[in-house]
Amino acid sequence: MATVRDTTYELLRVLGMTTVFGNPGSTEEPFLQDFPADFHYVLALQEASAVGIADGYAQATGGPAHVNLHTAPGTGNAMGNIVTAWHNRTPLIVTAGQQTREMLLLEPRLAARHPTELPQPYVKWAHEPVRAQDVPAALMRAYATAVQPPAGPVFLSLPLDDWAQPADPPPQARTVATRFAPDPRRLAEFATALAGSRSPAIVLGAAVDRAGAWEHAVALAERLAAPVWTAPAPERTAFPEDHPHFQGVLPFAIAPLAERLRGHDTVLVVGAPVFRYYPHVPGETLPGGVRLLHVTDDPEEAARAPVGDSLLGDAGLTLAALADRVPPADRPPPPVRSESPAVEDTVPLSADALFAALAAHWPEDAVLVQESPSNLSALRRRLRFTRPGSYFTMASGGLGYGLPAAVGIALAQRDTGRHRPVVAVIGDGSFHYSVQALWTAARLRLPLAVVVPVNQQYAILKAFADLKQTPGVPGLDLPGLDIAAIARGYGCAATVVDTPDRLGEALGTALRADGPTVLPVPIRTDIPPIL
Repeated sequence: MATVRDTTYELLRVLGMTTVFGNPGSTEEPFLQDFPADFHYVLALQEASAVGIADGYAQATGGPAHVNLHTAPGTGNAMGNIVTAWHNRTPLIVTAGQQTREMLLLEPRLAARHPTELPQPYVKWAHEPVRAQDVPAALMRAYATAVQPPAGPVFLSLPLDDWAQPADPPPQARTVATRFAPDPRRLAEFATALAGSRSPAIVLGAAVDRAGAWEHAVALAERLAAPVWTAPAPERTAFPEDHPHFQGVLPFAIAPLAERLRGHDTVLVVGAPVFRYYPHVPGETLPGGVRLLHVTDDPEEAARAPVGDSLLGDAGLTLAALADRVPPADRPPPPVRSESPAVEDTVPLSADALFAALAAHWPEDAVLVQESPSNLSALRRRLRFTRPGSYFTMASGGLGYGLPAAVGIALAQRDTGRHRPVVAVIGDGSFHYSVQALWTAARLRLPLAVVVPVNQQYAILKAFADLKQTPGVPGLDLPGLDIAAIARGYGCAATVVDTPDRLGEALGTALRADGPTVLPVPIRTDIPPIL
């Protein structure tokens, strides 16, 4: 007779989820025993890294990923990156072991007291099956929940003695739609408003990239002769940044964002919140007289928008439908974005000099994963992305995501056969949040290049302190960290790059290597403005 474990593994096969990300614990061992030869277990040295790797893998493959955690302590370790997966709209099926059912009343060691509450509110669904026989059906429901829009993580708490129990007949493997079209009447209203606009502007978010809709965004922008901005604090790019209509990334504060949109009478926001802010700089959400049209696949995102009229729909389907309905505008195209000024080569390098050198040697089809908050403005000034699926970061703002996500994305490039080169830019502060991910990259022999701007400080916090006039904050300097030595300790190659002319050779060597390479780059300690 088939066991619950047998039936669950067969369902995972049918769903195409034969890669498991995790760090094993005692309550997971009954599930992992005699691990099937057709499955791949991706070992991380800490649960936060396991979730980050799975998140990057899921985003790069376009499908859900399975993360197996260790009961309450392991789920607690993972929570930071589960929060990021929620904000990233990443479909993760997170399973965690639970103590034996016969002892749960006693709350034994390693029991999760309220397992379905622990990951809330950052999962779409959390469940502990009432019967062992319900585990496979719960997994099927978890899959269907995770992938439907808005996609996101789900959580199952699974007692360790369930796996050996006799199974019910297996649940039917089902498919669900992962995109939905906009309401035709509402769509027509939006098209009419855009067609009648004197000076429309378009703001695009990560959902455009997730929908594979760059070409539809370009078509609509060209028909409207409209400038295009990326929504503030984007986790993915949504428009070719070498296109003459592209204007850059909007600032993530109320007053400066509104000022950037001054002069337009209609603003179309697609696939992003309205708006994602960080520092509080009060002002009007939009200049007076501006109408905002919002397209999202998330009802909660539509509900919390402070201004505008919302339309629920898939970003790609909606952009394509609007491009079909809007007539070509009879006005000149927007002015071309001005080029950034030239940089001075100094030692140590400025952030702008570092990213100008990186841009000069950037492989055409490369993928960037970034987590260097204080250097982000300089990076976006110097490095432009011209292909879909080329830029990833954390929508949550929480550190410790970028390095493991880069490992997952590099693994996905191998597993899908795309083999796009992957480069991570990780600040020397961020580097240490999930540094264990380097070991996984080394064990998997992934050709990942990790560029680490080294300024020996939490510069983003110093910038925030300047903005908020809070001097004397302790703990913002990071002296004495040897990035290269740490990288070598995890099995990576490491080369310190201290001049721009050395970066191209070091990057090329790293991307041809049979394993990860860490490239620390000392940079100036100037504190850039946060806005």
